[in-house]
Amino acid sequence: MKTDILFRVIVLIVLVTALLISGTFRKKAREEGGTIKRQEEGWMVLVLRLGIALPFLVVILLNIIFPAAMDWAHFYSPLYLKIIGLVLAVLCLPLLFWVFHSIGKNISETVLTKDSHELVTHGPYAWVRHPLYGGASILIFSISLIFGDWVILGYSIVGLLAFRLLVIPAEEKQLLDAFGEEYVYYQARTGALLPWFR
Repeated sequence: MKTDILFRVIVLIVLVTALLISGTFRKKAREEGGTIKRQEEGWMVLVLRLGIALPFLVVILLNIIFPAAMDWAHFYSPLYLKIIGLVLAVLCLPLLFWVFHSIGKNISETVLTKDSHELVTHGPYAWVRHPLYGGASILIFSISLIFGDWVILGYSIVGLLAFRLLVIPAEEKQLLDAFGEEYVYYQARTGALLPWFR
């Protein structure tokens, strides 16, 4: 029981730290590189994001604050899987910092490209074109292991598929329009979410 409380506290700390890292770098990027209004993507995308993000946040918070409310969604996750999940979640924090530090003012809340956008090919972007999406998928999956929660596990699978099949193609179309052959060459030598999958 004490272990479960400790794990829940660590997950809360990881999530708050991740939000602080993201918020700090995004604020700086808005000040230095401008913003793209979410409405420019269209209202349907905004509604879909809210419709997916808010329930997910509720599920995470229930698992942290009132886990009994999510008993119906729990599966048996042995201690070693919880520890693996915890290590993965904690390791996502330096990765997240590295990603945001590397992309700098080019980070956007949309799949659209800023007018002053630069093609970033250093840091984690030297191996992976979308390390933020890959890192987010790993973080969500790791939390599903920690809590042993089918709903969060489902979110990690659906999120990974959504990133790979919907978000990345839309974003890469924008990047191809902006950078042309330079981006084609970059695509050829990097993986979308993992370095070894081209």
